[in-house]
Formats: sequence, structure tokens, C-alpha cells
Amino acid sequence: MIERLQKILSRYGIASRREAEQIILSGRVCVNGKKIIELGVKADSESDLIEVDGKLLQITPPEFIYLLLNKPTGVVCTCNDPQGRKTVIDILPQKYQHVYPVGRLDYNSSGALILTNDGDFANYLMHPRHHVAKTYEVWIRDIPSQQTIKHWQEGILLDGKRTLPAAINILKTEKTQTPKTQLQIILEEGRNRQIRRMAEQLGHPVLALHRVAIASISLNSLKIGTYRLLSDREIKKLCSIRS
Repeated sequence: MIERLQKILSRYGIASRREAEQIILSGRVCVNGKKIIELGVKADSESDLIEVDGKLLQITPPEFIYLLLNKPTGVVCTCNDPQGRKTVIDILPQKYQHVYPVGRLDYNSSGALILTNDGDFANYLMHPRHHVAKTYEVWIRDIPSQQTIKHWQEGILLDGKRTLPAAINILKTEKTQTPKTQLQIILEEGRNRQIRRMAEQLGHPVLALHRVAIASISLNSLKIGTYRLLSDREIKKLCSIRS
């Protein structure tokens, strides 16, 4: 079957479709010995010889893996880091070295992260139209007013575009010499460093950020730095999300 090259790479677990496009543009893919450096090229995974970084694709797509990781801080959400920092892949055993993260948690944040080698699944979860809810527990500096919380809930301008409404609840306040507040924040969008940027704009910088759930998939007792396989039921629930 003839398909776009990025879709083939995604289906074979090389990367999400978006990341596969970058792999192609960087000249890391060859089809029948010819280096591909532009998008739109099509191929047949059954008859064409497709190489990524000099390695041929498997004859059949690999078995799909779906993991939930409790990411520690000080770890980057990528498969390879040019700066040599520890990645989420470094945490996993050798048998799971072919998965990749679905979405991002920044270097200084921790919590729930899904990893898979199923490109279509990853693309589905990351697509903005599905509004996949993510739940965070966030410590911010000082104690925000009710007006500030309401403003945050209704959405604020980031890069000239208003954020979607968010559910925000105060979990705890500490009125010490350096007061701080713990919030539960539920977002249905995922702009780059969104919570940190919003908190900074509202005058309450983030002190710590931990994601506790993705849709209905919760960390529960999963310890920092450990992972587990998602159940078939959890995978079906994630795949049934609609906007």
C-alpha cells in the first residue's frame, strides 16, 4: 500500500507523525537508496527499501507498546538530547528503547507521561481537536486572590491568543514567611510551558509542577521514576476521547 513516508514511519514506531516529518527533513531517511529531504514523498512499505539512519525498517510493524511513566524532574522528554542530559528513554529498560513520549513535560516538571511506539495513537492524543484533559498539582508563590483565580479559569492571552478555560481549585495554602499555594489545574490544551507562563503573567511563579493524570489515566501509587504498561481498557478509553 502506497502511503506518505511520515505515516509509514509513524506506523512502524519510529516516531510520532509530526516528529517523523522532522526526521525526513533532516535527511535521515532513504527510500531505495535515495535520500529523502522533503515531505510529500510516498512509498510502499511492503516493496520499497526504507532506511532510517542506515537501518532498514522491519518487514512487519513492531508490536505496539503503551507505557505510563512517572517522570522525575531533571529529565528531558525526548529520545536523544544534544546537550547530553538524561532522557525519559534512559529510564526504561532495553526492551522499551524503541518507544517515544507522547507530548511533553518540561525539564523541571514531573509526573504522568505516556510513551508508545504507536504513531497513530500518539498523533491522535496530541491532536488539538481532541482536548485531552491533563491534571496537574502545582505549587505557586504567594496566595492568589479569588479574582486572579477567576481570571486564570476564564483564560488569558498568551502569544496573542486566549487560552481555553481551565478548572482550578485551591488544594492547600501555607502562610509562612514565604507563603505559597498548591493548586489543582486541569487543562484541555497543551501549549509550550503553558502553566508556568500563565502563572508568571499573573504574578505567581511556579515553584513545583507535577502532572497526576492524563484524561482518566492516573498515576495513583506509581512512584517517581517508575513505569507500568497501560491496560487494554485504558488504551480503549484514551482512543475513545472526542472533542
